[in-house]
Amino acid sequence: MSIRVLCKKHNLTEQTFFRWRNKFGGLDVPDARRLKNLECENARPKRLVAEQMLVIDGMKEIVRKK
Repeated sequence: MSIRVLCKKHNLTEQTFFRWRNKFGGLDVPDARRLKNLECENARPKRLVAEQMLVIDGMKEIVRKK
């Protein structure tokens, strides 16, 4: 089965297929699950840092206006 047919069957773009293949191509199922869990764990600290940066920027704006 060609990649084009496989992508149409599963309603994916070929670009998405190749991106996933590059990311997960050499991984076994346990490794892929571990990677997914690590990404989820890293999402929370990244979100907290982004929120803190917004608070800092807001404080800087307030200080500049005074």
